[in-house]
Amino acid sequence: MVEKPAIVKELAQVVDPEVGVSITEMDLVDDVTISPEGVVSIGFHLTAPFCPPMFALEIAQDIKKRVSALEGVKDVKITMTGHFMAEEINRRVNTAPTANA
Repeated sequence: MVEKPAIVKELAQVVDPEVGVSITEMDLVDDVTISPEGVVSIGFHLTAPFCPPMFALEIAQDIKKRVSALEGVKDVKITMTGHFMAEEINRRVNTAPTANA
């Protein structure tokens, strides 16, 4: 089973393309939970509600790709909040296939 420190280590590799700083360094990760079945749920926000949608989607996809590749992870659910296109971006990233699918 995957553990939270391994997930946080992967999240530290996710960089905001606009500012070039890790999302963990900017304290943008709000929540990381792991179900007994290996489903990881990650909540995060961005630095601004009007961050360009292509960057917001890129960050969400990078989170999902990196965490999905960890051993023991069966699925990753992303919840971005506070962005004007959060609902659409969450839908897109959560309906995309994962690395383990």
